[in-house]
Amino acid sequence: MHLDHGWIESHIPHHGRMCLLDEVIDWGCEHIRCVAKGHRAADHPLRARGELGIASGIECAAQAMAVHGALAAGALEIEPVAAGQSPMAPPESGFIAGVREVQFYVLRLDDVPGDLICDAVRVAGDALTALYEFELRSATMRLLSGRATVLLDGKRWLHL
Repeated sequence: MHLDHGWIESHIPHHGRMCLLDEVIDWGCEHIRCVAKGHRAADHPLRARGELGIASGIECAAQAMAVHGALAAGALEIEPVAAGQSPMAPPESGFIAGVREVQFYVLRLDDVPGDLICDAVRVAGDALTALYEFELRSATMRLLSGRATVLLDGKRWLHL
């Protein structure tokens, strides 16, 4: 099932040029695979001094996690929910609390010739948090990888 940029933009907080993902090409209860194509654009919103550094790939991964959260929370009428589980209630907002074990395999993204493929796998979590492993790659090379802790329902965390 392919979900396009318009669907993604309508289900995550990132809009306009800051919505970095172009499509979802695969997803399930614990994983998502997305494609980003705009990393070579001269007007990319995360470019600095004419370059798009590899650390910007973490934002692609974060957006993939946000899309996965929307899908897992039932943004589609038909969803792959594991037997005996019910979909989570959708969080109103969320944010990355931290990243670890981040490995950069290149310096820049703007000189990667092909599309960027972002994989995120939810390895643990509950209604308030999620731990994801993520990887950004092109067709021919691994670009970055790491783990991210996501705090779901950001408004609730602000009141704790």
